[in-house]
Amino acid sequence: MNLTNNRKAPGWYYRLSSFFKDQFGEAVYKIPLDAGFSCPNRDGTIGLEGCTYCYNPSFAPFSNRDNPLSLSEQLAKGKKKSGSARYLAYFQSYTNTYAPVEELRILYDQALSDPEVIGLSIATRPDCVTDEILKLLENYAASCHLWIEYGLQSAHDITLKRINRGHDSAAFANVVEKTKNRGIYICAHIILGLPGETEEMMLETIAFLNKCGVDGVKFHHLQIIRETALEKDYAAGKITIFNNTADYIPVLCSCLERLSSGIVVHRLASQATSIDLLIAPHWQEGAGQIASMVEEELKKRGTWQGALTENK
Repeated sequence: MNLTNNRKAPGWYYRLSSFFKDQFGEAVYKIPLDAGFSCPNRDGTIGLEGCTYCYNPSFAPFSNRDNPLSLSEQLAKGKKKSGSARYLAYFQSYTNTYAPVEELRILYDQALSDPEVIGLSIATRPDCVTDEILKLLENYAASCHLWIEYGLQSAHDITLKRINRGHDSAAFANVVEKTKNRGIYICAHIILGLPGETEEMMLETIAFLNKCGVDGVKFHHLQIIRETALEKDYAAGKITIFNNTADYIPVLCSCLERLSSGIVVHRLASQATSIDLLIAPHWQEGAGQIASMVEEELKKRGTWQGALTENK
């Protein structure tokens, strides 16, 4: 059983901000961190090229390997932007369990030594979490709020191979099962609009997440980023994308209608850190506008998160 599945989505979908209010009675802000990790899909352990869509600086705001900031400096910088009094240290850049357990413990302890940091959010791959690491995270979860964010992107192995993920969907399902019953909240990252995927395939990914019993999901739309393999394919006309929100919002809402109502929605769409890194699509709407558009579309349909799954 996942940790949130007894919670019905308030409003049209279950926002992360609503979840934090339920848990803590106030806002909690996530501060993204770059702790200097690598990735097995880039260092030769699994591969050298990485995922075809991925260029880490495009989504990690403090990722600067040429002039890195310490964790405390990154936390201080993140606090200036928020105005919140409580924070999660969000280990975001690359694969944040890809190190020996003692090294992980030192880094996580550094973040938690800040008295305003009440917990951790750790982004990683489903093939980079051992039983020993899960035990470490279980110990943290006993004393602080902890999310682990597993990159899935799609439930379809043909797609995972196409985007060079280096693992299959079974690896995700297996690690989710191992993570359960440890007090750890589990979030999945998925990308809508991956090469070769139909809307039906995207909805099947939602059904897969429901079956796995995750606690949260981050929706991303496919963005074409400089310095990635997809940049060349897009230039050659081999890839179609959601060119505008009018195309994306209906697909996203169809996913939400089928997503179990207790699953927390952490994000509705991608957001590049720099316009200079983004090739396409260039949407005019920001995160707040997209959220409003999603609510309007669900309202127009007379539906909400989980309506088509739980009303059957």
